[in-house]
Amino acid sequence: MKVLMVDVDGVLIHGRPTDGLPHFTHLERDLGLRVDLLQQEFFQTHWREIIVGRAALEPRLTGVLAKIAPHLSAETLIDYWFENDSRLDRNLLEELAILRQSGITLFLATNQEHRRARYLMEQAGLDAHFDDIIYSAALGHSKPSPDFFRLATERAGVAPGQIAFIDDMAENIEAARQFGWNAAQWTAGATLGGALPVFARPA
Repeated sequence: MKVLMVDVDGVLIHGRPTDGLPHFTHLERDLGLRVDLLQQEFFQTHWREIIVGRAALEPRLTGVLAKIAPHLSAETLIDYWFENDSRLDRNLLEELAILRQSGITLFLATNQEHRRARYLMEQAGLDAHFDDIIYSAALGHSKPSPDFFRLATERAGVAPGQIAFIDDMAENIEAARQFGWNAAQWTAGATLGGALPVFARPA
């Protein structure tokens, strides 16, 4: 293996930094916005286009908030969202650091819009741990689309069989395997060597 692709949400990041609970757990208490309304009016309606870069986050969110929470600015909600969805798996980062020192190239391979992709690399500090981020809004395709894996392979610059991949979603693992990647589904408490024995360190 020459490259390891790592998913973000559900693998490297798990909810709120303080307790790991879902990022919108206390949204209504903190910002006066019901989660179900946000899901219905924003995520179910607009997210599909935003996540593949066909629409921008702020304008769509601003329009929705004007309707369902006029007291709340898009900027305030975005800051709250990103900060509360940034608890890093430090154990996995340590394993990845050792792997990177051995010469493996590390990429984030994730469904993200542009603004959170930048946040992950710059504010959350993942640029210090990974060689680059490959994400859906930049590619114009999201996992599990075959086009995501085709374009990500081109970005990596190696053959599909030289790429390993961890993700928490079974459909993404299946799509990656169909494309020739060595993919393993990530579960809570997993280790890199346990998920991908090719990376297991000798006892």
